[in-house]
Amino acid sequence: MYAVIKTGGKQYRVQPGDLLVVEKLDGEPGADVAFGDVLMVGDGDSVTLGAPLVDGASVSATLIETRKGEKVKIFKKIRRQGYRRTRGHRQLESVLRVTAVAGAGKTDKWDGEVDLTPKAVLDARARNLKLAEPAPVEAKPAKAAAKKAAAPKAEADEAPAAEAKTAAPKKAAAPKAEAGEKKAAPKKAAAKKESDAE
Repeated sequence: MYAVIKTGGKQYRVQPGDLLVVEKLDGEPGADVAFGDVLMVGDGDSVTLGAPLVDGASVSATLIETRKGEKVKIFKKIRRQGYRRTRGHRQLESVLRVTAVAGAGKTDKWDGEVDLTPKAVLDARARNLKLAEPAPVEAKPAKAAAKKAAAPKAEADEAPAAEAKTAAPKKAAAPKAEAGEKKAAPKKAAAKKESDAE
């Protein structure tokens, strides 16, 4: 079973399980998206056309990611006038996995699981690269809360700890200063000219 839907000023022929790239849609990755603008529904030889839409037909999909598309270069030139302008543009687009098509009294669903892996990660895997994962946000506040809880218990121990912290950097700073001093390279003797040699 397939359907023709309209979104973003364009028309797409879809069936369950298709990966679809459309103009940017609102929503977070994993959100369900429903398209009500179904222009046609087909199942084998039977085709239902809308006038302009098919009544009761809908297409369900899951949003995988929202990303920027390929770069388009815009170059303008007027000959013999010295006029040249170059601009670039990357359109925002959403990637969807079609999960179900319903219409004309029938429903067709996709049995597979929706993988929310973005294209950037898939491209990096294909080139045997590893993307840097962002640090977990929850870990930082937990450490700060632990430090605040430990602070009242160790009020008496803070003075010796503070002295040790200030003493350690002074010892470490001395080797850096010695390493920073460099001896000047000896100057080479000037080459003799031919007139001096004669």
